[in-house]
Amino acid sequence: MTYGANNPLEHPEVQLANGRGYVLVYLLSTVLMAVAAWAVAKHAMAPLSLLLFTTGIAGVVVIAQGVFLLHMELSETQRWHTVSLVLFIPLFILTVGLSAWMFHGLYRRTMIMPAVSAPVSNSVPPMSGMAR
Repeated sequence: MTYGANNPLEHPEVQLANGRGYVLVYLLSTVLMAVAAWAVAKHAMAPLSLLLFTTGIAGVVVIAQGVFLLHMELSETQRWHTVSLVLFIPLFILTVGLSAWMFHGLYRRTMIMPAVSAPVSNSVPPMSGMAR
């Protein structure tokens, strides 16, 4: 290890902590989310354009928070952060996707469907001729 075991302030992760970076990414995230919320509330674009716009803003915010808050980089001391994120993303997508699939199927199986009114016909043969 390249840092002194007696001084925790020399640890690489502690040295990466930067108050200016935290405040910057907080303000950037807040402004971008306010812009996205305004665009959605005012219906500023066509639905597909609005979806792409908000998705793009969310992507920028996620990348900014990953870099400035979570220190996602490929340096030797921070590589495990990036590896854990890369391993987490497919598990997260599977969890959300399978949960949505499960609830969609559950909804279809448990909802009471409205009764279909079939026309009543009086052409049913009497049961007197049937064997008992």
